[in-house]
Amino acid sequence: MNDTNRLSRLPCGRWTKWMVLLLWMVILVIAFPLAGKLTGVQENDVSAYLPDSAESTQVMELSEQFRPADTLPALVVYHRGGAPLSGADQAKATADAAKFRGVRHVTQVTGPVPARDGKALQTIVQLKVGSSEAWKEISPAVKELRGLAATDTGLTAHVTGPAGYSGDFGEAFSGLDSTLLYITAAIVVIILLITYRSPILWAVPLVVVFVSLIAAQGVIYLLAEYAGLTVNGQSAFLLTVLVFGAGTDYALLLIARYREELRRHRDRHAAMAVALHRAGPAIVASGTTVILCLLVLLVAELNSVKSLGPVMAVGVAVGLCAMVTLLPALLVIVGRWVFWPVKPRYGAPGPTESGVWGRIGGRIAGRPRITWVVTAIVLGGLALGLTGLTAGGLSNDDAFRTKPDSVAGAKVLGEHFPAGAGTPVQVIGADSAGPRLASTLAGVPGVTGVTRPEAKGGYAYVEGTLTAVADSDAAFDTVNRVRAAIHAIPGADGRVGGQSAVTLDVNNASRHDRNLVVPIVLVVVFLILSVVLRALLAPLILVATVVLSFAAALGVSALVFNHLLGFAGVDPAIPLYAFVFLIALGVDYNIFLMTRVHEESKRVGTRQGALVGLVATGGVITSAGAVLAGTFAALGTLPLVAAAEIGFVVAFGVLLDTFVVRSVLVTALTLDVGPRMWWPSAMSKETGETPEVPIAPAPVRSVRGQA
Repeated sequence: MNDTNRLSRLPCGRWTKWMVLLLWMVILVIAFPLAGKLTGVQENDVSAYLPDSAESTQVMELSEQFRPADTLPALVVYHRGGAPLSGADQAKATADAAKFRGVRHVTQVTGPVPARDGKALQTIVQLKVGSSEAWKEISPAVKELRGLAATDTGLTAHVTGPAGYSGDFGEAFSGLDSTLLYITAAIVVIILLITYRSPILWAVPLVVVFVSLIAAQGVIYLLAEYAGLTVNGQSAFLLTVLVFGAGTDYALLLIARYREELRRHRDRHAAMAVALHRAGPAIVASGTTVILCLLVLLVAELNSVKSLGPVMAVGVAVGLCAMVTLLPALLVIVGRWVFWPVKPRYGAPGPTESGVWGRIGGRIAGRPRITWVVTAIVLGGLALGLTGLTAGGLSNDDAFRTKPDSVAGAKVLGEHFPAGAGTPVQVIGADSAGPRLASTLAGVPGVTGVTRPEAKGGYAYVEGTLTAVADSDAAFDTVNRVRAAIHAIPGADGRVGGQSAVTLDVNNASRHDRNLVVPIVLVVVFLILSVVLRALLAPLILVATVVLSFAAALGVSALVFNHLLGFAGVDPAIPLYAFVFLIALGVDYNIFLMTRVHEESKRVGTRQGALVGLVATGGVITSAGAVLAGTFAALGTLPLVAAAEIGFVVAFGVLLDTFVVRSVLVTALTLDVGPRMWWPSAMSKETGETPEVPIAPAPVRSVRGQA
């Protein structure tokens, strides 16, 4: 082991392996109770998502003296399916209103108010919640309201409005962490069983992933509690998926190389030291790439996007540390028997070019230029599906894969009352401009029921009811008209907020973040690849392939969402999330493949090295891609459209990247470009290489692992 770096010996030494195990046991003991507190520091209220500079955020802060920011209205609507309501129905709604006042968190009850057509009644119930309690306390309160309003006399009651939707979102997220954890773990176990064909080996990386997740949650809790890191329900469940997916990927790469080195070394400690020395740099480079790409999200304007970056980066960083320390220690502790029934014996032959990846490489080698051109054209064709992508956002009615009570209630409410009832547009400005603010707001098309201006603390406050549904395109157009009119009032210092304005500002910030983050991520990826491969041309080509792969994945996803699943649209943050995940994780596989090609090219030449690299990494990259796709596909089990969308895009994109881009497109390009891939390094001046590569390359006798 003289050629093995000392650091690679540390986790797998005869004595140090026990020190590593003890260290992680201490970390687990400390982190476990902290991880359990993570839900308590989540911030799922609207202000946690909005940028501080957004106009609706400013209105939210300034209007607290007029309307408490910690209240949400629940709209209880009664109807008989279009039939006129009776006096008994009015009496029932009145009796319910009295009962609502006894529900915890209820501060005010208004109504019942009859609709003009006499076919519906509406009661407005104000619920007071703290930012950290919203998702925990709203759901029980809404559930109690629904129970009190229920009747078996034919009168139907629904609870909708902001509180109703929040309650249903809370129900959707209830038990989500544990459910998603079990589903993700089951998917990983199944794929590992298929990959290893061992009833035992799968347990080792899974244990390390669990430890990683708990440790990461503990660190994130501390950062949220004491360093101001924002954590929400979205980042919490994505953390589970990413730690499982990325962590298992790194485990697959290390175990594959370890298995190979066990055939070359009698001593498992020496085998692991060599495996870690050979595979470790590529694993660390891949993890670092993902971490840096995620940290780019810190430049985002939208708080929900900005906070996602460090949360995910912490998860990947902790998982990476565990996979290069705890995993090697556990593997050498348990010994070769963990590979049973196919234990790698010392001196046994490794994989050869006769396998499936050798045959695929041989076919590509016959006509590499035609292969990559046709593949690129097909991917470009798939990317045309982007023309049908509607990333303008999802309304509350379209956010669920099922039809909860709040959605049904909103439909009834819109049929009998002004569509924006309960979610007014809010205008605030200088107290002296109160009458002008009110008259201007009343004159904007799409606004009705303007209140009298209230003055307090140097500000005037006015509300107006939208005639359109609060989160519809028509409502957004009305908000833009209101803002244009209010901003034009001289000296009024008017600003416009409310739920519709909040959603509009979120959509605008999402577009801003996408345009800002995408080019920065591409530059970061290019720089990392340039350092790892010591070249400029290869990184340019590889970045182009992952961008093409991303476009194709998003194009296919748009077709599936529109024509197979019937989704009404795409959450505006989905393209950005998908881009960061697919580019970062796609570069992972590029690094795994091309670092091996780079290594072998020094020995047998670039074209031959491309085939050796494909044979060496094809199996493990395929397994890693299947694991990562499976973990993200688990999001499809959630009842939320946005979760299903991000799950499908990333899962499909990873599979496309694994089976087509890495194995076919990149290999064909490397074979066609040849030594010039490494320009401007000395390897680009490689000579003596035959232009025609044999279909079954003779030098590929015993393939040495991954990375």
